[in-house]
Amino acid sequence: MEPVGISLGKPRDERADAARNRAHLIEVAKAMVAELGADKVTMDGLAERAGLGKGTVFRRFRTRAGIFLALLDEEESEFQKRVLFGPPPLGPGAPAVRRLVAFGHERIAFLMAHRVLAQAALDPGRPISIARNPSLFHVQMLLREACPDVSAHGALALQLTAALEGPILLYFLASKEAEPGPMPEQLAASWQTLVERLCH
Repeated sequence: MEPVGISLGKPRDERADAARNRAHLIEVAKAMVAELGADKVTMDGLAERAGLGKGTVFRRFRTRAGIFLALLDEEESEFQKRVLFGPPPLGPGAPAVRRLVAFGHERIAFLMAHRVLAQAALDPGRPISIARNPSLFHVQMLLREACPDVSAHGALALQLTAALEGPILLYFLASKEAEPGPMPEQLAASWQTLVERLCH
């Protein structure tokens, strides 16, 4: 007898009270980072400032790094809008190679501009994952257009994304310096060289 599939319907949306709590926690966390600095923001402190139970904060963010990851995600959404809908060469309308170069330059600038959040979002107990990075799909899409004769676009995009973001994230993990010196310009120039040589 064939098994009968039972439709459970669409997954339930986030409860209204949970959505309100999340938005409230994000706003309070932003204010605390601006006022105190990321290193002074704790799970207990956030719960107290937000007027919510510690359990609510832990369920929402799981770890202290999760607070900053959520804040970084808010900024990430805005960056992705620029990539998808903004003016060229970052947005649509420019040749794929130019878009790849522009993406690397803008991505490095984005991470540097949000380095406090990016550094605080790194959890030393968990490895850096490039495979779930939202940049990966975009780099792969542009590679297919810019280098149609190159095989294994997925693996190559993974390596390029790691080359683009890995050094910056590792720097954040290892260093507490506020200013990374000439590294952004060097990485941007190296990214452009890498893309242009690969696609020509």
